[in-house]
Amino acid sequence: MRKHGCPTIIDIEASGFGSRSYPIEIGVVKSSGERYCALIRPQPDWQHWCSNAQTVHGISRELVESRGRCPKEICTELNHFIGEITAYSDAWTHDSPWLNRLFFAARINPVFHLSPIEMIATEAQLLAWDEAKKRLAKQLDIKRHRASGDAYLIQQTYLYTRNLMETHPALARRTGL
Repeated sequence: MRKHGCPTIIDIEASGFGSRSYPIEIGVVKSSGERYCALIRPQPDWQHWCSNAQTVHGISRELVESRGRCPKEICTELNHFIGEITAYSDAWTHDSPWLNRLFFAARINPVFHLSPIEMIATEAQLLAWDEAKKRLAKQLDIKRHRASGDAYLIQQTYLYTRNLMETHPALARRTGL
């Protein structure tokens, strides 16, 4: 089994789902524990808004229009903050297109790579993931579904499930690994 340290995690909140959706908040937690979070001002052609998504993350379109920052500024900061490493997402199929849309709007290339958490988590970790994440959210008292808090929760879930598999090998064997 490959042993990974504490991963850098990215999480993105968006205007909704689907091809017309766009990022409205990005959060990062580095392996060192440092955090970055920014609201993203929608571009003029970013019009899609889903009230169901707003209900989940609690971010209004009015808030991102008034307090959001321009993509170029955010992308420059992300490149500096993350650096030339691989960062991970537990919702890569959504986060990757949103990250691409953000960097395309900024006309900047990311210096880091975004990869699915499944690339470093074992099958046993992934089988324990949902239950562990729920338990940790309660333990850590995370009440808001926001990007930096979610990135921290994902990172802690990875570390917890990895530790669980290392300290309880019988649990890992029961999963067929």
